[in-house]
Amino acid sequence: MKVFAHHIQEYKRGLRGLVLYTTKRSNRDAIEKRLEREMIEYYIQEVNKTKINVFFGNSVCIAVIKQMNLTSLSNLTDEEDFILGTMLGYDRVKQCERYLKRKRTSANNLEKVSCKLKYPTADSEDSIAITT
Repeated sequence: MKVFAHHIQEYKRGLRGLVLYTTKRSNRDAIEKRLEREMIEYYIQEVNKTKINVFFGNSVCIAVIKQMNLTSLSNLTDEEDFILGTMLGYDRVKQCERYLKRKRTSANNLEKVSCKLKYPTADSEDSIAITT
């Protein structure tokens, strides 16, 4: 629960807009009481009989999480995975790379997506162009 308390501090200091904390189901009551006392929005997803995922942070971020109708993080669409990773503060470029890799290897999209990345040169703008 020390990590949980640290995540609350990071949220309150503005370092994170959304936090995902995975813990034992037996911690649920204590976590809910703490988040309610701190007046922090949250959403709890049951992982299995012994674990839960606790999403907490900005109310807009929590609304997006609820909109996703999460059943399991492993069942996220490529787009939901990208959105969630970005909202959790993961490196944006790495999230883009992960998204493109998932799209390329996804069985139902294998033939639809084949792209080459053109990296910027000294003469070009600071952006990555995707060509198909």
